[in-house]
Amino acid sequence: MSSSSVTNSSAADETLRAQIFQRLHPRVYLERFIAEKIRPDGRTFDEWRNVSVNVGSISTADGSALVRMGDTTIVCGVKAEIAEPELDHPEQGFLVPNIDLPAICSPKFKPGPPTEEAQVLSDRLNEALVASGVLSLSSLCIHPGQAVWTLYVDCTCINYDGNAFDAALLAMLGALRSTTLPKATYNEETGRTTCSRKTRSPVQLTRNFASSSFGVLDTSHVLSDPTAFEEPLMDVTLTVIVDDRGELISTTESGGAISEETLLRCINRAKERALQLKD
Repeated sequence: MSSSSVTNSSAADETLRAQIFQRLHPRVYLERFIAEKIRPDGRTFDEWRNVSVNVGSISTADGSALVRMGDTTIVCGVKAEIAEPELDHPEQGFLVPNIDLPAICSPKFKPGPPTEEAQVLSDRLNEALVASGVLSLSSLCIHPGQAVWTLYVDCTCINYDGNAFDAALLAMLGALRSTTLPKATYNEETGRTTCSRKTRSPVQLTRNFASSSFGVLDTSHVLSDPTAFEEPLMDVTLTVIVDDRGELISTTESGGAISEETLLRCINRAKERALQLKD
Protein backbone atom coordinates (compact mmCIF):
# COMPACT_ATOMS: atom_id res chain seq x y z
CA MET A 1 0.00 0.00 0.00
CA SER A 2 1.38 3.43 -0.96
CA SER A 3 2.12 6.11 1.63
CA SER A 4 -0.57 8.37 0.12
CA SER A 5 -3.20 5.64 0.57
CA VAL A 6 -2.18 5.22 4.21
CA THR A 7 -2.37 8.98 4.73
CA ASN A 8 -5.83 9.21 3.13
CA SER A 9 -7.09 6.27 5.21
CA SER A 10 -5.74 7.82 8.39
CA ALA A 11 -7.39 11.16 7.59
CA ALA A 12 -10.71 9.43 6.89
CA ASP A 13 -10.51 7.57 10.21
CA GLU A 14 -9.76 10.81 12.04
CA THR A 15 -12.71 12.54 10.37
CA LEU A 16 -15.03 9.65 11.29
CA ARG A 17 -13.89 9.71 14.93
CA ALA A 18 -14.52 13.47 15.05
CA GLN A 19 -18.01 13.03 13.62
CA ILE A 20 -18.85 10.30 16.15
CA PHE A 21 -17.53 12.44 19.03
CA GLN A 22 -19.54 15.43 17.76
CA ARG A 23 -22.73 13.35 17.71
CA LEU A 24 -22.16 11.76 21.15
CA HIS A 25 -20.78 14.82 22.97
CA PRO A 26 -21.91 17.93 21.03
CA ARG A 27 -21.44 20.40 23.90
CA VAL A 28 -17.89 19.26 24.68
CA TYR A 29 -17.11 19.20 20.94
CA LEU A 30 -18.21 22.84 20.60
CA GLU A 31 -16.44 23.95 23.79
CA ARG A 32 -13.13 22.59 22.50
CA PHE A 33 -13.44 24.82 19.44
CA ILE A 34 -14.52 27.79 21.56
CA ALA A 35 -11.43 27.33 23.74
CA GLU A 36 -9.36 27.84 20.58
CA LYS A 37 -11.43 30.96 19.73
CA ILE A 38 -12.80 29.38 16.56
CA ARG A 39 -16.07 27.72 15.57
CA PRO A 40 -16.62 24.27 14.00
CA ASP A 41 -17.27 25.81 10.56
CA GLY A 42 -14.07 27.89 10.73
CA ARG A 43 -15.69 31.24 11.52
CA THR A 44 -14.65 33.59 14.30
CA PHE A 45 -17.21 34.43 17.00
CA ASP A 46 -18.17 37.72 15.30
CA GLU A 47 -18.24 36.40 11.75
CA TRP A 48 -21.44 36.10 9.70
CA ARG A 49 -22.09 33.62 6.95
CA ASN A 50 -22.26 34.81 3.35
CA VAL A 51 -25.68 36.07 2.25
CA SER A 52 -27.23 36.26 -1.21
CA VAL A 53 -30.66 37.63 -2.14
CA ASN A 54 -32.30 36.91 -5.48
CA VAL A 55 -35.62 38.73 -6.06
CA GLY A 56 -38.30 37.89 -8.61
CA SER A 57 -37.45 34.20 -8.61
CA ILE A 58 -41.11 33.01 -8.73
CA SER A 59 -42.82 34.24 -11.89
CA THR A 60 -46.33 33.23 -10.75
CA ALA A 61 -46.17 35.26 -7.52
CA ASP A 62 -46.89 38.98 -7.10
CA GLY A 63 -43.46 39.27 -5.46
CA SER A 64 -40.74 36.83 -4.46
CA ALA A 65 -37.21 36.36 -3.16
CA LEU A 66 -34.70 33.57 -2.62
CA VAL A 67 -32.25 34.00 0.27
CA ARG A 68 -29.17 31.94 1.03
CA MET A 69 -27.50 32.48 4.41
CA GLY A 70 -24.66 30.02 4.54
CA ASP A 71 -26.36 26.66 3.97
CA THR A 72 -29.76 27.93 5.11
CA THR A 73 -31.91 28.55 2.04
CA ILE A 74 -35.39 30.11 2.11
CA VAL A 75 -37.74 31.05 -0.72
CA CYS A 76 -40.57 33.52 -0.21
CA GLY A 77 -43.57 34.34 -2.38
CA VAL A 78 -46.19 37.07 -2.00
CA LYS A 79 -49.73 36.42 -3.15
CA ALA A 80 -52.25 39.29 -3.19
CA GLU A 81 -55.99 38.70 -2.75
CA ILE A 82 -58.93 41.07 -2.35
CA ALA A 83 -60.86 40.90 0.93
CA GLU A 84 -63.29 42.87 3.05
CA PRO A 85 -61.65 45.00 5.76
CA GLU A 86 -62.39 44.65 9.45
CA LEU A 87 -65.22 46.82 10.77
CA ASP A 88 -62.89 48.49 13.27
CA HIS A 89 -60.32 49.28 10.57
CA PRO A 90 -62.26 49.97 7.35
CA GLU A 91 -59.25 51.50 5.56
CA GLN A 92 -56.61 48.91 6.45
CA GLY A 93 -55.55 45.86 4.48
CA PHE A 94 -53.87 42.75 5.82
CA LEU A 95 -50.29 41.46 5.96
CA VAL A 96 -50.13 37.72 6.70
CA PRO A 97 -46.62 36.23 7.08
CA ASN A 98 -46.05 32.49 7.42
CA ILE A 99 -43.12 30.08 7.29
CA ASP A 100 -43.07 26.38 6.53
CA LEU A 101 -40.27 24.08 7.75
CA PRO A 102 -40.90 20.88 5.75
CA ALA A 103 -39.26 17.57 6.53
CA ILE A 104 -37.24 17.80 3.32
CA CYS A 105 -35.20 20.77 4.64
CA SER A 106 -33.75 18.99 7.67
CA PRO A 107 -33.88 15.65 9.50
CA LYS A 108 -34.98 17.51 12.66
CA PHE A 109 -38.42 18.21 11.13
CA LYS A 110 -40.98 15.47 10.63
CA PRO A 111 -43.73 15.18 7.98
CA GLY A 112 -47.19 16.31 9.02
CA PRO A 113 -48.84 19.51 10.28
CA PRO A 114 -46.75 22.65 10.97
CA THR A 115 -44.27 22.14 13.78
CA GLU A 116 -44.33 24.22 16.93
CA GLU A 117 -41.04 25.81 15.83
CA ALA A 118 -42.64 26.91 12.54
CA GLN A 119 -45.63 28.39 14.39
CA VAL A 120 -43.37 30.27 16.81
CA LEU A 121 -41.26 31.55 13.92
CA SER A 122 -44.38 32.74 12.05
CA ASP A 123 -45.55 34.61 15.16
CA ARG A 124 -42.13 36.22 15.60
CA LEU A 125 -42.01 37.25 11.93
CA ASN A 126 -45.47 38.77 12.22
CA GLU A 127 -44.44 40.70 15.33
CA ALA A 128 -41.27 41.93 13.59
CA LEU A 129 -43.14 43.21 10.54
CA VAL A 130 -45.86 44.85 12.67
CA ALA A 131 -43.41 46.39 15.19
CA SER A 132 -41.29 47.87 12.41
CA GLY A 133 -44.23 49.40 10.55
CA VAL A 134 -42.55 48.27 7.33
CA LEU A 135 -45.77 48.69 5.36
CA SER A 136 -48.66 51.07 5.92
CA LEU A 137 -51.77 48.87 5.96
CA SER A 138 -53.83 51.84 4.81
CA SER A 139 -51.86 51.76 1.53
CA LEU A 140 -53.57 48.42 0.85
CA CYS A 141 -57.03 49.98 0.86
CA ILE A 142 -58.98 49.79 -2.42
CA HIS A 143 -62.28 51.26 -1.15
CA PRO A 144 -62.90 52.08 2.55
CA GLY A 145 -65.15 49.59 4.25
CA GLN A 146 -65.55 47.48 1.12
CA ALA A 147 -62.35 46.18 -0.41
CA VAL A 148 -58.70 45.93 0.63
CA TRP A 149 -55.65 43.90 -0.36
CA THR A 150 -54.48 40.95 1.71
CA LEU A 151 -50.81 40.11 1.19
CA TYR A 152 -49.94 36.51 2.02
CA VAL A 153 -46.18 36.40 2.57
CA ASP A 154 -45.29 32.71 2.56
CA CYS A 155 -41.78 31.38 3.19
CA THR A 156 -40.59 27.83 2.68
CA CYS A 157 -37.27 26.59 4.01
CA ILE A 158 -35.52 24.56 1.33
CA ASN A 159 -32.44 23.77 3.42
CA TYR A 160 -32.10 24.36 7.15
CA ASP A 161 -28.77 25.10 8.80
CA GLY A 162 -29.78 27.41 11.61
CA ASN A 163 -30.87 31.03 12.02
CA ALA A 164 -34.05 30.62 9.97
CA PHE A 165 -35.51 33.80 11.47
CA ASP A 166 -32.91 36.16 10.00
CA ALA A 167 -33.02 34.43 6.62
CA ALA A 168 -36.84 34.36 6.52
CA LEU A 169 -37.20 38.03 7.49
CA LEU A 170 -34.68 38.99 4.81
CA ALA A 171 -36.59 36.88 2.27
CA MET A 172 -39.92 38.46 3.27
CA LEU A 173 -38.57 41.99 2.94
CA GLY A 174 -37.00 41.15 -0.43
CA ALA A 175 -40.26 39.64 -1.66
CA LEU A 176 -42.31 42.62 -0.47
CA ARG A 177 -39.93 45.05 -2.16
CA SER A 178 -40.46 43.23 -5.46
CA THR A 179 -44.25 43.04 -5.06
CA THR A 180 -46.50 44.86 -7.51
CA LEU A 181 -50.30 45.08 -7.33
CA PRO A 182 -52.74 45.51 -10.22
CA LYS A 183 -54.80 48.69 -10.29
CA ALA A 184 -58.08 47.77 -8.56
CA THR A 185 -61.39 49.65 -8.79
CA TYR A 186 -64.48 49.10 -6.64
CA ASN A 187 -67.89 49.61 -8.26
CA GLU A 188 -70.38 50.83 -5.66
CA GLU A 189 -73.38 49.97 -7.85
CA THR A 190 -72.44 46.32 -8.41
CA GLY A 191 -70.41 45.85 -5.24
CA ARG A 192 -67.63 44.24 -7.25
CA THR A 193 -63.92 44.99 -7.56
CA THR A 194 -62.19 44.75 -10.91
CA CYS A 195 -58.44 44.64 -11.56
CA SER A 196 -56.48 45.95 -14.52
CA ARG A 197 -54.20 43.41 -16.20
CA LYS A 198 -51.96 46.09 -17.69
CA THR A 199 -51.42 48.58 -14.87
CA ARG A 200 -49.46 47.49 -11.78
CA SER A 201 -47.91 49.54 -8.97
CA PRO A 202 -45.13 48.56 -6.55
CA VAL A 203 -45.86 48.17 -2.85
CA GLN A 204 -44.30 51.05 -0.93
CA LEU A 205 -42.27 49.99 2.10
CA THR A 206 -41.68 52.66 4.74
CA ARG A 207 -38.50 51.26 6.35
CA ASN A 208 -35.40 49.29 5.52
CA PHE A 209 -34.22 47.04 8.35
CA ALA A 210 -32.62 43.70 9.21
CA SER A 211 -32.48 41.23 12.06
CA SER A 212 -29.30 39.81 13.58
CA SER A 213 -29.37 36.73 15.78
CA PHE A 214 -26.78 35.64 18.35
CA GLY A 215 -26.14 32.68 20.59
CA VAL A 216 -24.58 33.10 24.04
CA LEU A 217 -22.53 30.27 25.55
CA ASP A 218 -21.33 30.26 29.18
CA THR A 219 -22.47 33.91 29.58
CA SER A 220 -19.34 35.31 27.90
CA HIS A 221 -19.02 33.76 24.43
CA VAL A 222 -21.29 35.45 21.88
CA LEU A 223 -21.63 33.73 18.51
CA SER A 224 -23.09 35.63 15.56
CA ASP A 225 -25.45 33.83 13.17
CA PRO A 226 -25.45 30.38 14.86
CA THR A 227 -25.72 27.24 12.74
CA ALA A 228 -28.15 24.36 13.25
CA PHE A 229 -25.43 22.52 15.22
CA GLU A 230 -24.70 25.51 17.47
CA GLU A 231 -28.28 26.71 18.12
CA PRO A 232 -29.48 23.98 20.53
CA LEU A 233 -26.24 24.21 22.52
CA MET A 234 -26.60 27.92 23.29
CA ASP A 235 -27.60 28.99 26.82
CA VAL A 236 -29.35 32.09 25.51
CA THR A 237 -30.39 33.24 22.04
CA LEU A 238 -30.90 36.90 21.17
CA THR A 239 -32.32 38.60 18.10
CA VAL A 240 -31.80 42.31 17.49
CA ILE A 241 -33.70 44.24 14.80
CA VAL A 242 -32.41 47.63 13.70
CA ASP A 243 -33.06 49.80 10.66
CA ASP A 244 -30.44 51.05 8.23
CA ARG A 245 -30.17 54.35 10.15
CA GLY A 246 -29.08 52.49 13.26
CA GLU A 247 -32.38 52.89 15.10
CA LEU A 248 -33.24 49.99 17.39
CA ILE A 249 -36.63 48.41 16.61
CA SER A 250 -36.73 45.43 18.97
CA THR A 251 -34.77 42.82 20.91
CA THR A 252 -35.93 39.29 21.72
CA GLU A 253 -34.25 36.94 24.21
CA SER A 254 -35.00 33.28 24.89
CA GLY A 255 -33.48 30.73 27.20
CA GLY A 256 -32.45 33.11 29.96
CA ALA A 257 -31.10 36.57 30.74
CA ILE A 258 -27.92 38.25 29.53
CA SER A 259 -25.88 41.09 30.94
CA GLU A 260 -26.38 44.68 29.82
CA GLU A 261 -22.81 44.67 28.48
CA THR A 262 -23.54 41.65 26.26
CA LEU A 263 -26.81 43.18 25.07
CA LEU A 264 -25.10 46.44 24.07
CA ARG A 265 -22.33 44.52 22.30
CA CYS A 266 -24.95 42.60 20.27
CA ILE A 267 -26.85 45.79 19.42
CA ASN A 268 -23.68 47.39 18.09
CA ARG A 269 -22.91 44.29 16.02
CA ALA A 270 -26.48 44.33 14.69
CA LYS A 271 -26.13 47.97 13.59
CA GLU A 272 -22.95 47.10 11.66
CA ARG A 273 -24.73 44.10 10.15
CA ALA A 274 -27.72 46.16 9.01
CA LEU A 275 -25.40 48.49 7.09
CA GLN A 276 -23.63 45.51 5.47
CA LEU A 277 -26.93 43.99 4.33
CA LYS A 278 -28.09 47.36 2.99
CA ASP A 279 -24.99 47.54 0.80
